Amino acid sequence: MGEVRPIVYVGDPVLHTPCEPVTRFDESLAALVDDMFASMYAARGVGLAANQIGVGLRVFVYDCPDADGVNQVGVVVNPVLELPPVGERSLDPGDEGCLSVPGQYAPLPRADHARVHGFGVKGEPVTVEGTGLMARCLQHETDHLDGHLYIDRLPAKKRKQVLKAYEESLTATA
Repeated sequence: MGEVRPIVYVGDPVLHTPCEPVTRFDESLAALVDDMFASMYAARGVGLAANQIGVGLRVFVYDCPDADGVNQVGVVVNPVLELPPVGERSLDPGDEGCLSVPGQYAPLPRADHARVHGFGVKGEPVTVEGTGLMARCLQHETDHLDGHLYIDRLPAKKRKQVLKAYEESLTATA
């Protein structure tokens, strides 16, 4: 049982800075992962990167269905993303959203199959493969750890529209 931490929103420098590799697989990392799961579930997300709760370390958690509807749950520390070669890659044109840009969604083509290699919370090697939404999740969360949000991949005009809608949603609830 972790502690729910507040989600960091677009504009915070921690979201736009590449995260540092994890070098210690200890109780503090395990506690961070527990907090990340608690925070992800409280925000009703399917994935969460450490920098989304203000921690600049290369770790993400997920609880996400794949293309067959099978839920995958886990953690990847120091992930390295692997996509099919461009000539063999199929794109999923679906919408994407983010807990750090709440309420906003936009079409963003992503590879419909992805794999990450990394480590578990105890330092054991892990490989996670995903299709459908899970493939999108693996790419999205790895982007976070590289200091990028999904809106950074949108065409300039669409990015501006999403940010404007987000800002308007803030003033509407204030």
